[in-house]
Amino acid sequence: MKKHFADIWEIVADTVPEEIALVHGAVRRTWREYDDRAARLAAVFASAGFGCNSKVALYAYNSNEYLESQFALFKCRAVAVNVNYRYLEQELHYILENSDAGAVVFQAGFAPQITAIRPQLPKLRLFIEIEDGSGEHLDGALAYEEAIAGATPMPRIERSEDDIYMLYTGGTTGYPKGVMYRMGDFCAGRFRTFDLRGLPRPRSVSDLAMLLRGLKAEGRLPRSLPACPLMHGTGLWLGSFQPLFLGARVVTMDNRHFDPHGLWKTVEREKITEITFVGDAFARPMLAALEQARAGGRAYDVSSVNFMVSSGVMCSLEVKRGLLEFCDATILDAMGSTEGAMGLSIMGRDTPAYSTATFQMNETTKVFTEDGREVVPGTGEAGMIACSGVVPLCYFKDPEKSERTFRTVNGRRYTFGGDYARINADGTLELLGRGNNCINTGGEKVFPEEVEEVMKSLADVADCLVVGVADARFGQRIVAVTSLRGNAKADAIALIAQARTRLASYKLPRDVIIVPEVRRGPNGKADYQWARTVAQPVLFSNVPANTA
Repeated sequence: MKKHFADIWEIVADTVPEEIALVHGAVRRTWREYDDRAARLAAVFASAGFGCNSKVALYAYNSNEYLESQFALFKCRAVAVNVNYRYLEQELHYILENSDAGAVVFQAGFAPQITAIRPQLPKLRLFIEIEDGSGEHLDGALAYEEAIAGATPMPRIERSEDDIYMLYTGGTTGYPKGVMYRMGDFCAGRFRTFDLRGLPRPRSVSDLAMLLRGLKAEGRLPRSLPACPLMHGTGLWLGSFQPLFLGARVVTMDNRHFDPHGLWKTVEREKITEITFVGDAFARPMLAALEQARAGGRAYDVSSVNFMVSSGVMCSLEVKRGLLEFCDATILDAMGSTEGAMGLSIMGRDTPAYSTATFQMNETTKVFTEDGREVVPGTGEAGMIACSGVVPLCYFKDPEKSERTFRTVNGRRYTFGGDYARINADGTLELLGRGNNCINTGGEKVFPEEVEEVMKSLADVADCLVVGVADARFGQRIVAVTSLRGNAKADAIALIAQARTRLASYKLPRDVIIVPEVRRGPNGKADYQWARTVAQPVLFSNVPANTA
């Protein structure tokens, strides 16, 4: 069976054509309609000259149209470029220019941003506009629905596993980079979801068709709700692509602002079986909403949920336990990045749990010291995580970063994404954090994520980001930018005192700045640049330094 998204989804559409594939609000599309609409949109792209390796930007919120456009681009062998809908004009210009995008599918509300930079992007020649009730319009743009209605479905074509799949990742520093995969390799990696669900991996078209018919007969076709944005890998890959392999119904919500109560109402209404989210940034408000509903005498019916997937940001052990009080589910915590998968933590009501930031290593994962030695389990030595298995080809237009990140060691190719870890005596991986965020204070190296997890475990703390700011004595001092729960009144001194029982003295925040809300991206990722800006005034704070 060819490992190409378009080919696989076409098999699904042929096997369960009348099953629902996409839901957004009141709009529901069957698999037959999903395939047909994607084929019509593919014909629009093809007639405009877009084919193998052509780049098309997707600039939209979570929606049926986002997934239809992605399927259409797979069908005509073009490459989708994911655009962060929070970008300002300079950032939007960068990604459209850097990606060589020749077309953009966008929500009408973003027309003013595109209009402002359009003269600077001569390669852009096709604009497809999704009506969203904003009243905005880009001159010369095709209306999405009209374009589909007026097109004849593109015939199915021969495609290659050598086609390119690409996802832009923001990373932690600098401008976003396009991570490029060979389609066959990347698609094969998505089949791991079959193993995790206890299902056999299909080896042929007939295998997949038989599996889908069996799941349908048993009423087990998944109903997936990506709580996080489709413009990032967690929502797109784990919440959409992988479930669609299994004939899933993917339900999307208006995600301009995350609404945890809206999420649980959708779960209740649509009988969602699985939810995908990004660590504590989503899980904590999700848990709070469940607790609030129960306290108010109107608990949500979440009995349909049997699978939860988190990736991209730490998901704390206590939050997982809290969710499992309400949902009898398996929680899969996937440790990885756009560039590679590192490990897993699987937890259920009756499953022994790893502590926060501890994972079972993938068979293809190694940890290497800075001088190239392989870290020995149980020694306490830290090193950089290296992922083998499905390794990207390169970063688009960035050979230098590609050479640093994708390297061959002892004849095997690895991704070195910049994350540091220790290997415990039992072989589990203990994530320390991203190396370029590491704080050097008095000669000691401190990973912000370790301090953040301790701070977030305190009863009064809702969220926390930890950064290092310049310090004349120690080189850098540790500052925790923190938000509090509800009506909590804890102050900086009290929080530091509580953390002292769980952190070595050199890891303690020397200052805590309390803010109304800790700023994160729409995908839950930390905004460390903002935190550093907030933290700078503490150089002159009156909070007493915390020494041993």
